[in-house]
Amino acid sequence: MKLSVYGKGGIGKSTTSCNISVALAKRGKKVLQIGCDPKHDSTFTLTGFLIPTIIDTLQEKDYHYEDVWPEDVIYKGYGGVDCVEAGGPPAGAGCGGYVVGETVKLLKELNAFDEYDVILFDVLGDVVCGGFAAPLNYSDYCMIVTDNGFDALFAANRIAASVREKARTHTLRLAGLIGNRTTKRDLIDKYIEAVPMPVLEILPLIEDIRVSRVKGKTIFEMAETDPSLEPVCQYYLNIADQVLANPEGVVPKDAADRDLFSLLSDFYLNPPEDAPAQAQVEELMMV
Repeated sequence: MKLSVYGKGGIGKSTTSCNISVALAKRGKKVLQIGCDPKHDSTFTLTGFLIPTIIDTLQEKDYHYEDVWPEDVIYKGYGGVDCVEAGGPPAGAGCGGYVVGETVKLLKELNAFDEYDVILFDVLGDVVCGGFAAPLNYSDYCMIVTDNGFDALFAANRIAASVREKARTHTLRLAGLIGNRTTKRDLIDKYIEAVPMPVLEILPLIEDIRVSRVKGKTIFEMAETDPSLEPVCQYYLNIADQVLANPEGVVPKDAADRDLFSLLSDFYLNPPEDAPAQAQVEELMMV
């Protein structure tokens, strides 16, 4: 099974991806997480350090693929999750999406794809070009991380459009949304009324999840010394169980940008009567 995790930049994709990878490993699966971001920090909470990237390794080998061995690019992370960072060109130069293609090419030559039950691609930010949509070419399911806010859902809709486009020629489906760092889901519900799709889980704003990123540890590792975090682990185990059940998924019918903008902005300008007044003012100010 191959999974891709997308979402607005800064929404918590990498932290979510790492914890889902561990949850899948806890369910007995052999997991490989591939970071698809030139910042190469996707697997930081699994390994505790920034591992060397595939593009760096290829440069050292003068791009002779036959000189690269699995141990040169695959690093063991917490819970037995194997980790790869694609890397990319310097900021402002080159195409990061091209590097993703080269990463998949190398891993296939190393027969790495045949060694794992689950491969998870953690992809940077919003989909703004075909290059960063490349992991969808190799995926069975896409999961979108969002919050209950305007910008994240606007980005989610563009990612849904990419899934729809790729599903024309690939067996790709959208597994669903993961709400992150939110105590409410009213705007998410408003969105999925217009663009029907499953919601896999809603994670509230939990300070320990943010701290785990800084510490370079997953929530599962922190829970070993702090049992109070075990209920937080259940969020990710629930997501893993849903994915491992091979859901039917959906091919989303994304909303037109203008229609979605009107839909979401109208929700802020004309909030439901039962919404707390103070929350309405604060959210409007944020927009």
